Amino acid sequence: MRTPHTSRLASLGALLLAAGCGGREAPPPDIALTGAADTIQTTLFEATAGAWLGGDRWAVLSPADKRVVILDFSDRSLVDLGEGMKQPFEGPFSLFTMGDGLYVGDWALRQLTVWSLNGQYAAAVRTPEITNGTLPRARDGQGNWYVQFNPPPGPDGGGKRDSAVVVRFPLDFSRGDTILRLSPLDLAEVDGDAGRRYERRVFSGEDQWGVLADGSVWVARVYPNRVDWLTPDGKLQKGQKLPDRVFTITVSDREAFLRKFPPELRSAAEKVPFSPVKPPFDAAFTGGDGNVWLEKSRVIPDTVRRYQVIGRNGRLLQAIAFNGYGYALATSPDAVLVKEVQPEGWRFLRYRRPPS
Repeated sequence: MRTPHTSRLASLGALLLAAGCGGREAPPPDIALTGAADTIQTTLFEATAGAWLGGDRWAVLSPADKRVVILDFSDRSLVDLGEGMKQPFEGPFSLFTMGDGLYVGDWALRQLTVWSLNGQYAAAVRTPEITNGTLPRARDGQGNWYVQFNPPPGPDGGGKRDSAVVVRFPLDFSRGDTILRLSPLDLAEVDGDAGRRYERRVFSGEDQWGVLADGSVWVARVYPNRVDWLTPDGKLQKGQKLPDRVFTITVSDREAFLRKFPPELRSAAEKVPFSPVKPPFDAAFTGGDGNVWLEKSRVIPDTVRRYQVIGRNGRLLQAIAFNGYGYALATSPDAVLVKEVQPEGWRFLRYRRPPS
């Protein structure tokens, strides 16, 4: 017959056994980027994308300036890609690296230009007919191209309720295989001067994706709040649901949005629909270490920028933060390139990543 004393001993033994078997999984490390950072001041009006080129060198895209620049932190220098060429870029809008190549998408010239990582011009890839004018956004190490096709909006914008798709093409663009369907945008039906139409809600998120050299594809899903991986042979691995707070849209958020418009357009901007909450992440990119970096949403008074680093298994590896109003633009295995707006132009800082 069991007594209360033996029952308590049995319960204690079970707890000790569970603790010995590992218990709850330890949380990933929190890493703060602190200390002095290497700095390069520029006159760029904007910086929308960046890529690590190896060593101390980074590429930065500025569509408004129609420039791609190479930052070299070894001597704090800046050089324009295509310097000396008559018209290297007219409407650059995308930038990515793969292997020993740097690729710049140009919507005005309807081509991808290919450069060596040392900044030497190599080739131009014209827009293929099969994509109807849409340029690739990525390439893998086997030479396959990856193109995102957005649904045509239609006269009332209702077409945007359909999903965008990611299609993989071989080197010669002879055929295409749809490998991903992205989540439809969060739309609202609104009344306007031209009648009722569908508009995207301000502050609503959208799925992001990227490609690794071996052909693995990641997709950061906004609504499940996770990063899924598609293996080169087409198998889907769903990631963990990420731990995040939910931030509601405040009056300060609305006012900050409206201040972006000139006074004569603000009355029209006030009519656009707003999402009730912020998305779990505002941006995502492939890090130089092959992991996925998610830029986390924050409230306006918060002066800490936070990122989650997601591994190939879809699980949270690190949480990285730094003070200020800058944004991480690209990473290497041991550094983070951060952009900060200054009165004279964007400033770029390179922070060293401490070991986890």
